[in-house]
Amino acid sequence: MVLMDADSESDVVIVGAGAAGAAAAWRLARHGLSVTCLEQGDWVDPKSSPSTDSDWELLRQGPWNPNPNLRRGSVDCPVDASESSIEPLFFNGVGGSTVMWSCHFPRLHPSDFATASLDGAGDDWPIRYEELDPYYDMNERMMGVAGLAGNPAYPPMHAKRTPPVGLSPGALRVAEAFNRLGWSWWPADLSLRTGTNVAVCNNCGPCELHCPRRAKGAADLSYWPLALAAGARLATGARVVDVETLGGRVTGVVASDGGALRRCKAPVVILAANGIGTPRLLLHCGLANRSGLVGRRLMLHPLARVTGIFEQPVEGHRGIAAGALVSHHFYETDMARGFRRGVKLQGLGSHGPALTALGSLGRRLPWGTRHHATFANTFGHAFSLSICSDDMPDVQNRVVLSGHLADSDDVPAPKVIYRVPGEAKAALDFGRARATEALAEAGAAEFIEMDSVAGAGFHLMGTARMGDNPETSVVDRWGESHDVAGLFVLDGSAFVTAAAANPTNTIQALALRGADRIAETRSARTA
Repeated sequence: MVLMDADSESDVVIVGAGAAGAAAAWRLARHGLSVTCLEQGDWVDPKSSPSTDSDWELLRQGPWNPNPNLRRGSVDCPVDASESSIEPLFFNGVGGSTVMWSCHFPRLHPSDFATASLDGAGDDWPIRYEELDPYYDMNERMMGVAGLAGNPAYPPMHAKRTPPVGLSPGALRVAEAFNRLGWSWWPADLSLRTGTNVAVCNNCGPCELHCPRRAKGAADLSYWPLALAAGARLATGARVVDVETLGGRVTGVVASDGGALRRCKAPVVILAANGIGTPRLLLHCGLANRSGLVGRRLMLHPLARVTGIFEQPVEGHRGIAAGALVSHHFYETDMARGFRRGVKLQGLGSHGPALTALGSLGRRLPWGTRHHATFANTFGHAFSLSICSDDMPDVQNRVVLSGHLADSDDVPAPKVIYRVPGEAKAALDFGRARATEALAEAGAAEFIEMDSVAGAGFHLMGTARMGDNPETSVVDRWGESHDVAGLFVLDGSAFVTAAAANPTNTIQALALRGADRIAETRSARTA
């Protein structure tokens, strides 16, 4: 833990040391600005990951659980999810949820930035894919990407990729089935680190427990060492409890450092506390809510899954957790399906033996005399396809302040209210049917369907949306508050629509772009 000074002053204060905060800190420090980042969690040594321990599956359900309500660490805040059909998942610590992610690293499609114009769905972003393209390239060079260049679902990409991780026997069966069905697929882009003294991914599987080999791309390993070397300062164990303003401008933050309150002054404050933590802080401080949209339009990426059980071993538990195969064949709108926008189908690694027995595939294995035979015919014989649907914003899906829960500093906890939108349900139904069709074509003899995976809320988006109109958005196209000068939101909260692709690459690209804007305007003011 790195303690704060009694008081400090910087050019920029960043709240949160996760994917966005790390990227912004590095970029701003490279521009020569003084940067202080405040993180309520601490560093996590990848070597402390239990992924190589025999009880890793038990620890995954407790102190290494991505759900803060189950993890219950000393720095975690409870989340009231009693009115949410999806459990929000995130990690408090340096690197944020990249410590616990499965490292699927796609970009959004160009169409995702103009869904209203193209499909009459959601709203158009104030920016387009082309504006983010150079920042996608920059971020992919920093985080590292394994994959295959030339994916026809996207415009040409320029950042180099290391070779894809390869297909497991189950993924290969599904790829061949896609070929026979005439459905496009591609090796998934996965964030894997490159460089000297970086181990190669060995496809061991429990990626969500932080990679003990340091092979997985993660913000604490990829961005923070370089940010600190460039002069950024990172204080851990520092929970921000207030954002201070004067005359319509931000002036800094107040943070609790083991119960002692410290003031960090800065003319620029970046909120990068994720799509739940950022609106929670804004609501607690009563800031930036002229539009009434702070906390509203929450999007969580509904997820369904179909698992095929094969007679022959397919070793679905081996390989990178995110899965090495992805299909965007049904990604774009086709109104013949009866809904707008689409779905992403992705090969998904199955879990270890204990979680499999306990029902992680969607069906608990029987105890008693039939257990061993059923287990032998399931574990190692299962391969899954996940279905991620686009999740259009709904103002009734939202983050509010809890009336009865609080963190250890007595700041009200967030309450999440979320129901899967109707078109997303239709998309998931369509996707499950396609996944079952593909697995059947691949030779699966039995199927386990999950129409909705409750514990899948890693993608927290939309609760402080960007836009050009201050009456219908919280921040502008650069992430700066319409209401409070110098106050930026550079995490998934700023998303206008969710797309059907994992958001981390886009979150970090937006943070890099916002950092460049801050450096440019800061230089202009001081010139």
